[in-house]
Amino acid sequence: MPLAGQRTFDDLGASLHEVPFCVLDLETTGLSPELHGITEIGAVRYVGGELTGTFDTLVNPDAPIPPTVTILTGITQFMVIDAPRIEEALPSLLEFIGDAVIVGHNIRFDMSFLNAAAIALGYGKLANRTVDTLGLAKRLVRNDVHNLRLDTLAAHFRSPTAPNHRALADAKATAHVFWELLGRAGDLGVTHLDDLLRLPTARGSAHYRKIQLTDGLPRSAGIYRFHDRDGTVIYVGKAKNLRTRVRGYFYGDTRRSITNMLRELDHITHDVCSHELEASITELRLIHAHRPKFNRRSRPPKSPHWIKLTDEEFPRLSVVRSAKDSGRLLLGPFRSRRAATLVLHALWDAVPIRRCRTARASRSAACGFADLGVAVCPCDGSVTRTQYGPIVERLIEGVENDPETLLAPIEKKMLDHARNARFEDAATLRDRHHSLARTLDDRRIWQTLRRAGTIRAVDADGSGCLIEHGRFVIGWSGNEPFDLHTERVAERSPFEETPPTPALHAEALLIWKWLTANGTRLLNTDAPLAYPAAQVRHLAAG
Repeated sequence: MPLAGQRTFDDLGASLHEVPFCVLDLETTGLSPELHGITEIGAVRYVGGELTGTFDTLVNPDAPIPPTVTILTGITQFMVIDAPRIEEALPSLLEFIGDAVIVGHNIRFDMSFLNAAAIALGYGKLANRTVDTLGLAKRLVRNDVHNLRLDTLAAHFRSPTAPNHRALADAKATAHVFWELLGRAGDLGVTHLDDLLRLPTARGSAHYRKIQLTDGLPRSAGIYRFHDRDGTVIYVGKAKNLRTRVRGYFYGDTRRSITNMLRELDHITHDVCSHELEASITELRLIHAHRPKFNRRSRPPKSPHWIKLTDEEFPRLSVVRSAKDSGRLLLGPFRSRRAATLVLHALWDAVPIRRCRTARASRSAACGFADLGVAVCPCDGSVTRTQYGPIVERLIEGVENDPETLLAPIEKKMLDHARNARFEDAATLRDRHHSLARTLDDRRIWQTLRRAGTIRAVDADGSGCLIEHGRFVIGWSGNEPFDLHTERVAERSPFEETPPTPALHAEALLIWKWLTANGTRLLNTDAPLAYPAAQVRHLAAG
């Protein structure tokens, strides 16, 4: 029996003709499940639209039945004297319901009494999904009837059983109303359980009719594209279940951006992907290719930035917009100049490398940075190449081999500021430390993937990927054969110190996350997939 913690019929992608439904009605001594009891239970169960069982019993509430309830229902105290108590009736009812979806008119009321009894008797709250015919009627026939009471709806749909405030009769009438409402819902494209459960929350806006554009979407993982009437891609997304995800936009999402997107939506296209990683990377590539107007978080920057160590007599760090002519060292790409500048200042905090633009002695006095002691600059002629060289080597060593060389000085300064109650300065250094650590980590991930060459791996579900030098090439699902000797698809390219584009940077991080997830197993690689031994240490939270 479906109790708390147990799974019920939860295949939300199931067609409605496969779903078992149990239409339920309770009669009670009052309105509060804490103060009142159940006097009668009526239920009818359907599978495939066919009636498969009926449940009907009076229940002794172990309390007086108020006269007003007797007048309304016709149930008297004498009628329930020999009836089973709820502790006797409930086990049979739960067995009758089984894994069915429970249906009722204002079902919250009935479920409140049913759950209160189940909890009191140690069964726990029922885990069955529920459908409320009142909510469906509000969505589907609100303008066709003068009110949404059960007797009104039963008369409107010509139910052969009239509701009369007796549990079984009301359950039969509710069942008739339910099947009629399902017919109306089918006209809106509601054919599966997940569609039905979300239908009552649909706003009924002018754009809801466009939900029919989703009828051809499969219930599998993949990516979807929203197009306007000119065919322009205005949004790209991914989903484990394409149909469910896309239909979700039409169910009560009141965000202005969603309303505007649905207003412009003309048609939907999709691609099925072998697994979630392929869907994530395909989504990323399409966003970078089309730059859809409603994709704001993942949209590529107009101009990425890098930090390079210039190839000069006295090298310095510079923020540039191109990875070409990268100098002696390159970090990035960064999505904005602001992000690059944050890491630049972190490096300046870590090593006293030249900050001024004067590369040779041309002044009688040192620049402001040198005068403050925060940088070693050659501008006044007091610094030789021999003295300056170790600073550059420390920077390169920190980036390429020993990140603690760069991160430890920043952390020390941060703690010093905190001890001196300079909390804003400490917070600034914390942010710089975080950005530099993430940048160094991302750089190592990229280079680790690049050096490994061709990578073939499978996850815990048996789904796998072919990866070439940090780029996703092809994926296959767990039930598809894949030849380990498949020819390489991606072209070989010279080793790149950093990802040449933000898109490849983001793609590499997605691949690394998948490769390092629990259950992922390497099949083979061209070279060892070896992350450097010296870890990038991130600051602990707080």
